[in-house]
Amino acid sequence: MRVVIVTESFPPDVNGVAHCALQTARHLVDRGHLPLVVAPATAAGAGPDAEAPCPVVRVPSLPLPGYPQVRVALPSRRVAAALADHRADMVHLAGPFVLGVRGMAAAARLGIPAVAVYQTDLAGYARTYVHAGEAAAWRRIRSVHAAADLTLAPSSAALHDLTTHGVPRVRLWPRGVDAVRFRPDLRDEALRRKLAPNGEVIVGYVGRLAPEKQVELLSGVCGLDGVRVVVVGDGPARPGLAEALPGAVFLGRRTGDDLARVFASLDVFAHTGPFETFCQTVQEAMASGVPVVAPAAGGPLDLVDHGRTGLLVPPRDAGAVRDAVAALVADPARRRAYGDAGRAMVEGRTWAAVGDRLIGHYGDVLTARRPVMAA
Repeated sequence: MRVVIVTESFPPDVNGVAHCALQTARHLVDRGHLPLVVAPATAAGAGPDAEAPCPVVRVPSLPLPGYPQVRVALPSRRVAAALADHRADMVHLAGPFVLGVRGMAAAARLGIPAVAVYQTDLAGYARTYVHAGEAAAWRRIRSVHAAADLTLAPSSAALHDLTTHGVPRVRLWPRGVDAVRFRPDLRDEALRRKLAPNGEVIVGYVGRLAPEKQVELLSGVCGLDGVRVVVVGDGPARPGLAEALPGAVFLGRRTGDDLARVFASLDVFAHTGPFETFCQTVQEAMASGVPVVAPAAGGPLDLVDHGRTGLLVPPRDAGAVRDAVAALVADPARRRAYGDAGRAMVEGRTWAAVGDRLIGHYGDVLTARRPVMAA
């Protein structure tokens, strides 16, 4: 099968859309298919697409004002040309919003089936950044995804939101986790002594440092006795968080085996963002054998088994985050039990398994299209 993956983001970008697009391309190659990636051009000096398992077509882009790590594709004929030149059987639209909309339009003109993968809670972002526009965001989402043959939602909460707001033809497609890279035996005592020289319990957050992630909700955790907060990631909220989280250690962006070592060296993983359609870092913490505290909203509802692998708390409630973390800090045996249960829960959620499910969705779309295409 010849598949064109049109994605709003791709490595070296570090985010859920980029990571999922990369894993999808890798799996398609592993299964003998022929993918091509179309993505926004990276910043000057970012280097070639060394991680990519297949050819990548880069479309001219500009940095998003106020958030230069995010790049927005400019209008370009390269999208339609890539679909035609690759002789695509299927177009995979990863988090379609700007570039994906052009990919959808090109697929429609060329009569190529399209699967759209919903990955970003744009309505939640509208509430966070402009304090309005949620209805407009849903109109945009509905318009984009209604044009696809199939929309894939990463969690039951996302599936419910999409269907409630009138998006047709939605099915569930979760994300995989690399349980070989992320594993408990990478726990590094030397790193732990460096991060917490007085033997503190290490509570970590991993992710983008942006307003919608609400990392400032960890402020109460910073005030707990015998606790060291460690923050991994980068983004526009970084300067303000240094003041909001006194005593926290900021490690910046970490990736690959280095990130896996940090995860395994945590005692508790705390996620704060209420707008996660999936929340891959929760799965990575669980694979690393680390108990999780996360908001009872969005993707974490599917991932965290409350009272068994971690604790779910009311969204946007700093006191609830502090109290949940404090309960785990005070009970090492509970932390170990939750961490062991989390690891056991995600071991079978490989990218190969979810990749095969994706190929099955492609097959369903192609089967549904055949009578029309043959007519």
